[in-house]
Amino acid sequence: MKIRIGYELEFNCPQPTPMILSLRVHASRVPDLDEPDDIAANPPIPLIDYVDTYGNHCTRLVAPSGILRLSANAIIGDNGLADPMNPAAQQLPVEDLPDDVLLYLLGSRYCETDPLADTAWRVCGHYTTGWDRVQAICDFVHQHIEFGYHHARPTRTALEAMQEQQGVCRDFSHLAIALCRSMNIPARYCTGYLSDIGIPPPYGEMDFAAWFEAWLDGQWYIFDPRNNERRIGRILIARGRDAADVAISTSFGPNVLQTFKVYTDEIIERQPDRPRQLANSAPLF
Repeated sequence: MKIRIGYELEFNCPQPTPMILSLRVHASRVPDLDEPDDIAANPPIPLIDYVDTYGNHCTRLVAPSGILRLSANAIIGDNGLADPMNPAAQQLPVEDLPDDVLLYLLGSRYCETDPLADTAWRVCGHYTTGWDRVQAICDFVHQHIEFGYHHARPTRTALEAMQEQQGVCRDFSHLAIALCRSMNIPARYCTGYLSDIGIPPPYGEMDFAAWFEAWLDGQWYIFDPRNNERRIGRILIARGRDAADVAISTSFGPNVLQTFKVYTDEIIERQPDRPRQLANSAPLF
């Protein structure tokens, strides 16, 4: 299938403000692009691309004082299959983990491990190691946290999400990641596009999505505690230890995000006597 992706962002800056953006499709999905997801800036300003420590495609800029509009519009191919499953996947002993995976066992800014270790073992310690244990963690988080956009707070950590029992998709992912790491399961944070493909209505407002990946049987597998189901059309933008590593925008000065629109729509192929159209959008988290 083909999916149209993109966004429209509008920042209001009282003074020139340096920014880092994580908005480009991840390198692993670039070969699937039919059209590049280049960032368009209005007014035009220099945009400098680079690859960060985690392999994410990032962009540096200095936003001028006043209004800066950023947008992208691209088409990407997708196999149309739901997230892979492997219920037989096993957890590897720490001593057998690759060097570059060990980082994702450690606590990070939003994913505290030490204060959540007792909870992790109490809630999920009796499940079989491997896929079953990670899925049990997702089930617990999905049931424990009440989702709501009005619950959003950029400073909330995994521990606070556990205590407050509310949040948005990043909070679901942070808590699940922290619980996995507490049980010696490497886990990393992911952000990207997620459409409504295969999901019945009603549909809501679109946004970027957050999920995580767990390292089992020598590879990374997708888990989504917010939706807690295998989804179609998941398009990765960036990965990191937690949301601090993959924020869509990191600014080094005052600014207000005045406009925020995201779209991820399956392209319906042209039929005889029927114009090409886009499917409806759905909520991301």
